[in-house]
Amino acid sequence: MAQAFEWGALLRAGIRGAGLKPHEFWRLTPAELMLILGVDGQGRAFSRGRLDALLAQYPDEAVKGESDGGI
Repeated sequence: MAQAFEWGALLRAGIRGAGLKPHEFWRLTPAELMLILGVDGQGRAFSRGRLDALLAQYPDEAVKGESDGGI
């Protein structure tokens, strides 16, 4: 089972710790937030195997009424 993401802790760090406004926090990329919080070196790029594992765990869901691109 996947662990829940700690949004509360991340929000506190960004808003209280770094002094961001909520709209500033939500516009950040994860890399920008980690840089602001002083966290660097958070790992390497995904390997193909890791990407495949994530795709299997969180498959895209077709949007109702959206075509599969076929002719």
